[in-house]
Amino acid sequence: MRWQRQTLNADDGALPGLERAGFVRTVRTPEFEGITFHEVLCKSALNKVPAGSGVPFNWTVNTMRGCSHACTYCFARSTHEYLDLDAGRDFDSQIVVKTNVGAVLRRELARRSWHREPVALGTNTDPYQRAEGRYRLMPGIIRALADSGTPFSILTKGTLLRRDLPLLRAAAGQVPVRLAVSIAILDPDLHGGLEAGTPSPQARLDLVRALADAGFAVNVMAAPIVPYLTDGSAHLEELFGSIAAAGAASAVAIPMHLRGSTRGWFLEWLASHHPALLRRYRQLYGRGAYVTPEYAEWLRGRLDPLLDRHALRPTRPVESESPQVPVAQRESQLSLFTV
Repeated sequence: MRWQRQTLNADDGALPGLERAGFVRTVRTPEFEGITFHEVLCKSALNKVPAGSGVPFNWTVNTMRGCSHACTYCFARSTHEYLDLDAGRDFDSQIVVKTNVGAVLRRELARRSWHREPVALGTNTDPYQRAEGRYRLMPGIIRALADSGTPFSILTKGTLLRRDLPLLRAAAGQVPVRLAVSIAILDPDLHGGLEAGTPSPQARLDLVRALADAGFAVNVMAAPIVPYLTDGSAHLEELFGSIAAAGAASAVAIPMHLRGSTRGWFLEWLASHHPALLRRYRQLYGRGAYVTPEYAEWLRGRLDPLLDRHALRPTRPVESESPQVPVAQRESQLSLFTV
């Protein structure tokens, strides 16, 4: 395998933050042009969610850091700065892979102190981004969770999940398994500009159909709704009609938030492609990360009838859907635990 010729403990001057993450080697391959993988050995796989975060799960697992989906609006971009990498192009192209995450997770789940609380995957970066096809980390994680009796959920834009459908069906016979697919943009031009590295919207709709046909009650995360670009009546009608036709059990839509470094990265894109909207965005977001309450209420008034018309409203109440819980903290909960 050509990757075996890569240098262990490579020092290319770009990885000071990775030394803290168990850095092993840097890998580049023609199969993933423009992307560099930094393989690390993690000490822990389970991440404890901070108290008061407003989500209905206490634990997450992240197989990678950074994401080749390259979504301009991704709220996780600032996490790359902890590694002394930038939140822009580095986040899209410098992917940190926890090569031993499955083995470490199985060891942690075997502890007597583990109480089989639900574990969420896909709450930070996507576990089924392109690199999963090379590293195959998810099968080991799915087996470890199912074998330990631990319920889990997955949120993804990656159609590679279809590869693991037989494994997920088997796991669902042992523990509760919830699957969610993120689809918010149908327009080809906007898709190419805002989430260039993701599978096409149609491919993700086909994934919803495959999961539904396999017996899963699939939730679709129709997020983010991008103000003045994807919040039009025609676009939303087509979006939710397509989601319903694909067999989704429910859907949740949330307006885009621009936290930390994501704000500058997105506004730079906006200035290049839709400069006439810059002034409106500055008014809408002010100096914060979230849309104004007035816009949020206006959008809800547009979305609620569509959810009802297409029978996509979640059948269970969302316990954290209260004014004091920031939208950003609700995102993972709404996408994974409302079917």
